[in-house]
Amino acid sequence: MEYQASVNKLTQPLVQHLIANADKLRVAVETLDNGCTVIDAGIKVPGGLEAGRIVAEICLGGMGTVTLSHSPYTANWPLTVNVHTGNPVLGCLGSQYAGWSLSHEKYYALGSGPARAMATKVKESNEEPVEELYKELGYRDSFDSTVLVIENDAIPPLAIIEKVAAACKVDPSKLTVIVTPTSSLAGGLQVVARVLEVAMHKAHALHFPLENIVDGFGSAPLCPPHPNFVKAMGRTNDAILFAGQVHLFVKGSDEAAEKLANELPSSTSKDYGKPFADIFKHYEYDFFKIDPMLFSPASVIVTAVESGKSFRAGKLDNALLDQSFGA
Repeated sequence: MEYQASVNKLTQPLVQHLIANADKLRVAVETLDNGCTVIDAGIKVPGGLEAGRIVAEICLGGMGTVTLSHSPYTANWPLTVNVHTGNPVLGCLGSQYAGWSLSHEKYYALGSGPARAMATKVKESNEEPVEELYKELGYRDSFDSTVLVIENDAIPPLAIIEKVAAACKVDPSKLTVIVTPTSSLAGGLQVVARVLEVAMHKAHALHFPLENIVDGFGSAPLCPPHPNFVKAMGRTNDAILFAGQVHLFVKGSDEAAEKLANELPSSTSKDYGKPFADIFKHYEYDFFKIDPMLFSPASVIVTAVESGKSFRAGKLDNALLDQSFGA
């Protein structure tokens, strides 16, 4: 990649802000025996939307901004999460994407954030990245401290924390782990803030050349939390599937831009048409049976920067959003 900024260096001021303002933001900061800093953003503490907003910017590797505003497009759910990054490939795929699978005994979680870009398979001498994606991106990061965000309702066991520190080649005292349950306000917001990232991930799955995506913006309604994990997860997904809006700015031909626009919306998927929790139940709670092309925003604009032409596809579905959010 032509622009090799350090996502870990860029996020440290955000991490330190979260720690320094823990009381105000209603998060809990704990230092483990091995020196690792763990931030609870909604398990035993209230957390909140502002904590979630900062966590979302940490997930983006310090490459983007996340704001809250009101939107007229979703009639009953005007509170909107807005995401912008001038480096969507590195910010979304190189940092925010939850691509690091972590498990120990009965604990399972996906890790997102800057630590992914430093992680290598420890026992292999050839320094392979933990995720194949980084080979495609041509990006690896190196810094003296790192942060990982985990979406779970429990603090990870020490074995996972030690594994993350070792993979990133840092002492545990240089690692911060942020945990946000999906059912919490902070957790819900940071998932909805992935509206641009899911568009980037789908563009990658559609084999659109990532180097041609030069800028991006996304927005989606903030979903109300739900104490049931499946319903909470369903709502965060539905915010994006039924009302997520993304605008990508791309280089290349008009034909390629138009093709991307037409293929991106969630409504192109065979599984589109009912709330995510119902789809999940239909597939007997097997995530991998769901059509991967479902995970994308409802409505997209793709602008070909060299010609100035814009292409639109998809639509918002307020009726399905109301069904999911319980209007």
